[in-house]
Amino acid sequence: MYLWIKAFHVASVVTWIGGMLIMALALQTLQKATLERSAAELRLLKAVRRWDQRVTSPAMGLAWVLGVALVYFGGWHAAGWLVVKLVFVLLLSALHGIQSGYVRRLADAPEQEASALLKNSGALTIAAVVIIALMVVAKPF
Repeated sequence: MYLWIKAFHVASVVTWIGGMLIMALALQTLQKATLERSAAELRLLKAVRRWDQRVTSPAMGLAWVLGVALVYFGGWHAAGWLVVKLVFVLLLSALHGIQSGYVRRLADAPEQEASALLKNSGALTIAAVVIIALMVVAKPF
């Protein structure tokens, strides 16, 4: 059972992170503040928002549920590496919420400027994933 949970956890994490990177790329594309969006930009915004609602956000929720199950079944409760991993998973979850909110607001307020955090969300996502992978694989403490 543990291996099945782990497999679905990894699949949901890959889907979640892929969606975050798609959103980061779309935000880079739509970065310029403007009073009106072109038809292509509006289609991109709608598609990214729809993908986030239907795929990325549910994948994040599933990753959390399956991750908690892995901690329980694996007996990792007291592992130091898990605490570090959880901090970065929480940060990724928050960044995903910030991305989602900005994409939602951007359709209604196209002049809204992206924060530095959003402008760098792709690099921040990749950096967090690298740290998480190091914690899970190497289990340094």
